[in-house]
Amino acid sequence: MSLLLLLLRLFLAGTFAIAGAAKLADLAGSRKAMRGFGVPAKLADVFGLLLPLAELAVAVALVVPLTAWWGGVAALALLLIFVAGIGYNLAQGRTPDCHCFGQLHSAPAGWSTLVRNLVLAGLAGVVVGFGKNTTGPSVVESLNGLTITPGFELVAGALLLVVLIGEGALLIQMMTQHGRLLLRIEALEKRLGLSTQPAPGLALGTQAPVFELPGLDGKTTTLQKLRSLGKPLILLFTDAACGPCTALLPDIGQWQREHGKKMVVALVSRGTVEANRTKVKEAKVTNVFLQKDREVAQAYQALGTPSAVVVNHQDGTIGSAVAQGPDAIRGIIGATLNGKLPMAAPRPPASLKIGEPAPDFSLPDLAGKTVKLSDFRGSPTLVLFWRPSCGFCARMLPDLKAWEANRSNGAPKVLVVSTDSVEDNRAMGLRSPVVIDKGGMSVGNKFGAAGTPMAVLVDEQGKVASALAAGAPAVLALAGQDSAQPDTPRAQLPE
Repeated sequence: MSLLLLLLRLFLAGTFAIAGAAKLADLAGSRKAMRGFGVPAKLADVFGLLLPLAELAVAVALVVPLTAWWGGVAALALLLIFVAGIGYNLAQGRTPDCHCFGQLHSAPAGWSTLVRNLVLAGLAGVVVGFGKNTTGPSVVESLNGLTITPGFELVAGALLLVVLIGEGALLIQMMTQHGRLLLRIEALEKRLGLSTQPAPGLALGTQAPVFELPGLDGKTTTLQKLRSLGKPLILLFTDAACGPCTALLPDIGQWQREHGKKMVVALVSRGTVEANRTKVKEAKVTNVFLQKDREVAQAYQALGTPSAVVVNHQDGTIGSAVAQGPDAIRGIIGATLNGKLPMAAPRPPASLKIGEPAPDFSLPDLAGKTVKLSDFRGSPTLVLFWRPSCGFCARMLPDLKAWEANRSNGAPKVLVVSTDSVEDNRAMGLRSPVVIDKGGMSVGNKFGAAGTPMAVLVDEQGKVASALAAGAPAVLALAGQDSAQPDTPRAQLPE
């Protein structure tokens, strides 16, 4: 039994150490997850830091025999809090991102997450249940059977924790580098015309998968019924727990009311009836149908939310690639209204040429004050397109803040054009001015930016002074240049 207790302690310590270290490596994501679980924004910033520190403290306590029982109590308490939080959100039909292991593993909380935490709580309960004096031997005692001093046990436990944290940090670094390498290869293939990646979704002309789904009123519908209305059918895949989906609902309601004679917009959503009804009621959205999980979305190869696809009502075939994200969905709506169904994924906007006047824009900052790009005339300005919920942005945030803290005299000013909520942007703690583009990437599209993080340099006269930089390394390199020559492109491979 002593050996079993030791193994349980080490397993729990390793789990908490990796979880805590991974969260510390992505504090922005940790704080965002707190807000997703309903923690008020003011407390989420504090708890987003305290939670990983508490997890590391639990890991240390579990390793050292003198504190192992208390470590088990703390582990059990934390895990029960996790179980309660996850269970409550699932009961409300919400599946916020658990961010359990930072960027090592971050996925919407579901029943599997709940079961995993219940199992871990059971293991912690075993450690606690055997009492203060029977938590098992220390690590070193298990290896050589020697009686050692408490001080040596503490040192051994600390060393073991360092090893665990080091392994977690190394794994994070390897995964980050691997992701960057894949993105660089993909970008290079596109530049050389070697990319063979197909457009998202089913092939054009493929017979659309049939389905039968219940609506919010309990009545069922089928693909055939929606087609029988005799108009182009747009299937929108959403989720009651998806923030961008919620933000798009007013537009969806407007499309349904104003263009109902030209097209049918139907939502295939996920979550409980109550959660979806609450979301769509204010936006006056109709034609909402619920899938059990993601079975219909997967059949149409719509891998994210929100996304949309056109189905030809005449023959029931796929009429477009899957449009992923609010901007692409707006494009597919516009093309349908104009009678020009997109035959491939929407193309990204064309980049501006160096030397062209930069499009001026006016957006509210985090205090609600209107900020214009023309306000920055007289000094080089890096216009940075950003999104707090973007994983690449989250990983770049510490480097960006370090650049702000050590900004050289000749470096350009930075104007961050961001999306998401004011609270999410304020939580980043950037010194540079941040303005909110409520239209998503409407301003970014004017500059040719199709994603985040991306940036372009604007010179003192308000003219484009660089090619678009895509990805953290390219953006930071562009920010680090003291001056920009209008005839020198600075295109960089994405992160």
